[in-house]
Amino acid sequence: MQSPDWASLVQHAVIFFPAFLIALVVHEFAHAWMANFFGDKTSEWSGRLTLNPIAHMDLFGTVIFPLVSIFSGSSIFFGWAKPVPINPNQFTNYRKGLFWVSSAGVLMNLIVGFFSAFVLVAVYKFFPASSGYREGLLALFDSLLVINFSLAVFNLLPIPPLDGSNIVLSFLSYNASRKFLEFQQYSFYLLLFLMFSGALRFIGYPIILLRALALSLAQAVFGLA
Repeated sequence: MQSPDWASLVQHAVIFFPAFLIALVVHEFAHAWMANFFGDKTSEWSGRLTLNPIAHMDLFGTVIFPLVSIFSGSSIFFGWAKPVPINPNQFTNYRKGLFWVSSAGVLMNLIVGFFSAFVLVAVYKFFPASSGYREGLLALFDSLLVINFSLAVFNLLPIPPLDGSNIVLSFLSYNASRKFLEFQQYSFYLLLFLMFSGALRFIGYPIILLRALALSLAQAVFGLA
C-alpha cells in the first residue's frame, strides 16, 4: 500500500482550504446583507452581517469535514457554513425579498469567481516566471474560481435547504409552497444519494463552462485571447 504524499496534501490544503473558506464567507455575508436590505435585521442582530469568518464557521462543516476530505484524498468534497438566520416575514416585500435573499449567495459566488479569473490571468501575464509567488498565486486564484462557481451551481439545485429551493418558493402560491416544503423531510437523503451515487457529476458541466467563459473574458481584456 502506497503511503500518502503528506507534503502534497499539506500544500493542497494550504491553498484549497482558504479559498473554500472565502467562498463560504462571501456567500453567507451576501445572504445577510440582502436580508438586511429588505428589512429583516435578524442576521445583523445575530452578528452575521460581517465578513469575519469566525462568525460563519461551523466546526464540523467548515473545518473538520473539509480537512478530513482533503487529507484522506477523498473524491467527495463537501462542506458548509452556519446558515444565516432569516425571517422572511420581516421583509418589506415577501416574494421579492425571498427571491433576492436566496439568490444573493449564488450571485456573490459568481462575482467572486469572475473576479478570480481576472486576477488569475493578470498574475499569469504580469508576474515573471521566476517569481517565487507566481505558482502559488495561480493555484490560489484558480481554486477560488472553481470553488465559487461550484458553490454557485450546487446551491441552485431546487432541493431544500439549498438556495435554489427558496428561489422556487418565491414564485409559488401558498398551497404549492406547502406541498413543496413537505418534500424537505426527504431532501437530506436525496442529497446523500446524489453525492454518493455520482449523480452530482452533471453539475460539473456548467462549472466547466463558467470557468472557460470567465477565463476567456479575462484573456480578452488582457490581450491574451
